Amino acid sequence: MASMNLRPTSQGKVRDIYDCGDSLLMVASDRISAYDFILPDEIPHKGEVLTRISAFWFERFADLIPNHMISLDVADFPEEYAAYADYLSGRSMLVRKAETLPIECIVRGYLTGSGKKTYDQDGTVCGIKLPEGLTEASKIPEPIFTPSTKAELGEHDENISFERCADIVGLEMAEKLRDASLAVYTAAAEYALTRGIIIADTKFEFGVIDGELTLIDECLTPDSSRFWPLEGYAEGKVQPSYDKQFVRDWLRANWDMTGKPPHLPQNVVEGTSARYEEAYQIITGTEFEPLKA
Repeated sequence: MASMNLRPTSQGKVRDIYDCGDSLLMVASDRISAYDFILPDEIPHKGEVLTRISAFWFERFADLIPNHMISLDVADFPEEYAAYADYLSGRSMLVRKAETLPIECIVRGYLTGSGKKTYDQDGTVCGIKLPEGLTEASKIPEPIFTPSTKAELGEHDENISFERCADIVGLEMAEKLRDASLAVYTAAAEYALTRGIIIADTKFEFGVIDGELTLIDECLTPDSSRFWPLEGYAEGKVQPSYDKQFVRDWLRANWDMTGKPPHLPQNVVEGTSARYEEAYQIITGTEFEPLKA
């Protein structure tokens, strides 16, 4: 079964959300987005990789910060989803409802991407002054918190200052978001190094459940992070990656960013799928095998 005929309560670029009363069912599709566009091709097993990596991190950092995960087991889902167990197995997560905070919490540990562009212009990343002499893939002396707005589907997220973040959610909450984001990133980055992966940057989302700041959505996946192999790492050059940078690079070379995105060639689809699976295997230390009910 390739999908479900139940209508989702809401739909993001990758995830379909179903309201289950006092909980939500988050289903990660195999859709892939880049540059805020949903591409016309799916990446095999991608949704399952995203869900299972998120679950790994949620469990690993449960003592560091609460998260919204209830279960990945289809047997724990509401009865009406039992008929779709084959599709849902591995790619879906039953979660607690949260009051979502309208901030994308980005942490950068290395200089690359849009941060490198602004650094080259004026020595800052999202308004934060960095030391002189950094280059592509340089390690930033201390990880930095660079929040952005959470755009509607089809719109672009906008980088904002910490002060603007505080205007939106209040100073106390902004400080909590910053501190939690940096704490989880730092712990994850230290662990990932022991597995041979550099987490260059990542994006977290948070909500409030029972008055407590809670990590929600996805966590440290190839969709929300840049994963680089530690072996062969050297600053001054663009790094190979286990994330969707492979897709971004192909699009940038083959599309002018106008109109609808083009279809990806098969080698890019298969190469991206392999990178996602490899990221799962390296991070979790377990072989990736698609789950079946």
